[in-house]
Amino acid sequence: MGHVESALTGRAEAPRQPDEGAPDAWLVFGVQYVPALDGLTPGTDALLLTWLDRADRDTLSVHPRGNAALPITGVFATRSPDRPNPIGLHTIRILSAAGPRIHVRNLEALDGTPILDVKPILTPHR
Repeated sequence: MGHVESALTGRAEAPRQPDEGAPDAWLVFGVQYVPALDGLTPGTDALLLTWLDRADRDTLSVHPRGNAALPITGVFATRSPDRPNPIGLHTIRILSAAGPRIHVRNLEALDGTPILDVKPILTPHR
């Protein structure tokens, strides 16, 4: 469908969560998907699903947040990107949208990360 354009190019520089200094980024979709983006307007909060293509898919347990002082925990009980099925889940706010490009706030995904889907967060008015 598309990919992320971000200043983050390596895992070491990426914050663990979006509220820990993640930069704004762009979601870039194939032109054939532009009609599917209709209705994603500035101010919309959405869920972004990505494929964490640089994840280690053999990892089954980790120290949460990479902190060796914390006990080893199964990856499904953590937000670790390393997991057997590395689907990333990100809460985003749309800043602007033009054609196949959507500008979003505070996205911790790396540059080039493949996009799987975008879903608006439902509110009573939506």
